[in-house]
Amino acid sequence: MDKTIALSRKAIESGYTGRCTIIEYRDIVVDYETRTEEVKVIENQPCKLSKKTISPTSQFEIAPTVAYAPQLFIAPEIKIKPGSIIIITQNSVTRKFERSGESFVYATHQEIILQRVDKA
Repeated sequence: MDKTIALSRKAIESGYTGRCTIIEYRDIVVDYETRTEEVKVIENQPCKLSKKTISPTSQFEIAPTVAYAPQLFIAPEIKIKPGSIIIITQNSVTRKFERSGESFVYATHQEIILQRVDKA
């Protein structure tokens, strides 16, 4: 690895204050029947949760929704399939995200846009 890339990666990863668990949907055969189940593929992986954009909650909905685009920063070698469930704990707050987007991989990190599961 290029020394500049290694130093840049180290600097980026020094900001990883969160830990995440990645869950994928996989087909499992049980008694000759194929089922789709959630399978934990990575646990306790250092990461950083950030926001791409943020908006106030809508006042016109019965249950206000949280309107922002969460973005995950994680090591480039971690394989995350689009549609995965990602649970992130950062700053003593745990959030669950579903339908992860396609990963944008760089030499130093990767970025993935997420969709939050819960309401405000």
